[in-house]
Amino acid sequence: MEELLHEMRDGVAYVTLNRPQARNALTFAMYERLAEICTNANTDRSVKAILITGAGDKAFAAGTDISQFRAFDKEQDALDYEARIDRVMNALERCRVPTIAAIHGACTGGGASIAACCDLRIGSKAMKYGFPVARTLGNCLSLSSYTRLVYLVGPALVKDIVFQARLIEGEEALSKGLISELCEDQAALMKRAEELTRLVASHAPLTLQATKEAILRLRPVIPHGEGNDLVLMCYMSQDFKEGMEAFLGKRKPVWKGR
Repeated sequence: MEELLHEMRDGVAYVTLNRPQARNALTFAMYERLAEICTNANTDRSVKAILITGAGDKAFAAGTDISQFRAFDKEQDALDYEARIDRVMNALERCRVPTIAAIHGACTGGGASIAACCDLRIGSKAMKYGFPVARTLGNCLSLSSYTRLVYLVGPALVKDIVFQARLIEGEEALSKGLISELCEDQAALMKRAEELTRLVASHAPLTLQATKEAILRLRPVIPHGEGNDLVLMCYMSQDFKEGMEAFLGKRKPVWKGR
């Protein structure tokens, strides 16, 4: 089964994260394919907008496939992982055309990062958004990812959801500005997502491109490598190994702070 589906219809690229059996948890290949689609759209003028959704009825995407972390045994593994994520998110964020995320079900970890990088987000009442790593793995986000989130919803809400390891649901997501529209259910969400994407795709492309770029230029630029000490503190810790094994073993982790 193809893990990421890509279809062009009437100038819109429909991208579906397609691992419903794993709540669309992202493999490295899925991340790379998403970046490739976004990069190709920069030169393919037939692409007017990109709509990203998750397959099935359980999740948009429930983060990175945790089993891939078991191969981490040295510092460079952690740094390479976060560098890969930042590269993919930059490709999505800096894509020439508007990107829209239609969020139903779980949208956590890497999935939440993808949604945060999209230009527009709409959700269903069944959406659950967050980064519950303080409860699950004991890792952290890159400085670039924290910056994106703070720029999107503010530092207070970022601390709230990370410290409490809680997930934001539909009504709160709408009231806090995380999403711009809330739909009753998945069917209504997909109908509205297509309408919105077609509307945006019909507008002046250079106006939209200039607006995207202008807003990005207003955001602080994070120097390459900044925050690596924080990544290594978490990923190289005993807690991260404990969190990963506890998650895969379906038990509660025992944190030691080292």
